[in-house]
Amino acid sequence: MISLFESSNLNNKDRLVVTSDVAERALSVTTVENSFVEAVYAKISSFYGLLYGPTLHPGRLEAMRRLPIKSGDNILEVGVGSGINACLFPRDCFVTGIDFSSKMLEKASKRIKTRGVRNVELLQMDGAALDFPDNTFDLVYAPYVISVVPDPVKVAREMHRVCRVGGHIVVLNHFRSENRILSSAEKFISPLTVHIGFKADLDLPGFLSQSGLKPMSIEKVNIPRMWSLITCRKEASR
Repeated sequence: MISLFESSNLNNKDRLVVTSDVAERALSVTTVENSFVEAVYAKISSFYGLLYGPTLHPGRLEAMRRLPIKSGDNILEVGVGSGINACLFPRDCFVTGIDFSSKMLEKASKRIKTRGVRNVELLQMDGAALDFPDNTFDLVYAPYVISVVPDPVKVAREMHRVCRVGGHIVVLNHFRSENRILSSAEKFISPLTVHIGFKADLDLPGFLSQSGLKPMSIEKVNIPRMWSLITCRKEASR
């Protein structure tokens, strides 16, 4: 049985075609634990900027231009990493950046101090168990992290919980291709790519269905345009 996941106001007017098992199927062929992810990022923290800095920066800049940020907004960045993205936010908003990796937070702290950024606070925290009350933030943003965490669905649900009603949840990430050949290749290499910090085969329809996120827009960013910027708005009731 084939069903369609649709949003009538998606900016790119795309429809995500999903199978009937979308609510239950595994999102990746690869599973990881927090201890594994922490060890990987401890190893790559020294060259993270070389590995993921310039290659993913066009997407960061494009996403920043499209984020629904207003002056005075209280923003949560989930997976602040080495602080590259945290330095891009407007100075008239307040940003809390969290990360599970202490090594990455050390890098972020140095970067923020060097750049003279004063509106960003860094905290060590698990994105799947956020230590914030419900409805705390105007915008919750996860750039390049959903394919890193052990449980993407739990992280997305936590992002939704701490976002205020009327606020926005935004995810920037690579997801498995709809092209069968590319999809097979991404599944094949995913057990290898986790050793450099991400799952190559994360399933977008499954992620959206299982997390309950309902996109207002899904836009392709970066060069090549293989990454998705997903913008959702938290409604009064889910």
